[in-house]
Amino acid sequence: MNKETDIPVKEKNIVLIGFMGVGKTTVGQLIANKLNRDFIDIDQYIEEKYNMPIPQMFKELGEQHFRKIEKETVIDICKNQHDKIVSLGGGAFQQEEIRETCLTSSFVLFLDLSWDSWKERMDILVDNRPVLHNRTLDEIHELFEKRQLAYSKHHLKIRTDDQTPEEVADSIVNKLKYRDM
Repeated sequence: MNKETDIPVKEKNIVLIGFMGVGKTTVGQLIANKLNRDFIDIDQYIEEKYNMPIPQMFKELGEQHFRKIEKETVIDICKNQHDKIVSLGGGAFQQEEIRETCLTSSFVLFLDLSWDSWKERMDILVDNRPVLHNRTLDEIHELFEKRQLAYSKHHLKIRTDDQTPEEVADSIVNKLKYRDM
């Protein structure tokens, strides 16, 4: 038996994963309110800690350096804090160490959105997502598909197409009630 995996969900962090723009931050805040837990958005946490927006970090430090900071931050929070709702950046779960840490020490929720639904949101997302800059729609679709493999490793998947953030949060809370909450 693994000490970390035997911890009930009600005592674990709940980590939200999914492609950028799926609604992890919005839904995460709603879940945190409904479950009376603290909410941590990893990107916002990093921006505050380093006093620099993520797009600027990508530009000045490079994606590789940002991913290192991201990995250290996620692993530290997942191993040393509990009872939090944690929203990961869209690319964080691609890192094996982050994925393994989250899957063993937290409860991982995959917010799934179809490509067609995501495309409808694209115009409002591109400016604040440095990984999308200077990419064609085909290249973004390729990135979307590539990330689905990592996202397939989760404890619970929630389809978000045609649902409001409130409906998604309610669905998650209801599903968690049937666990050991």
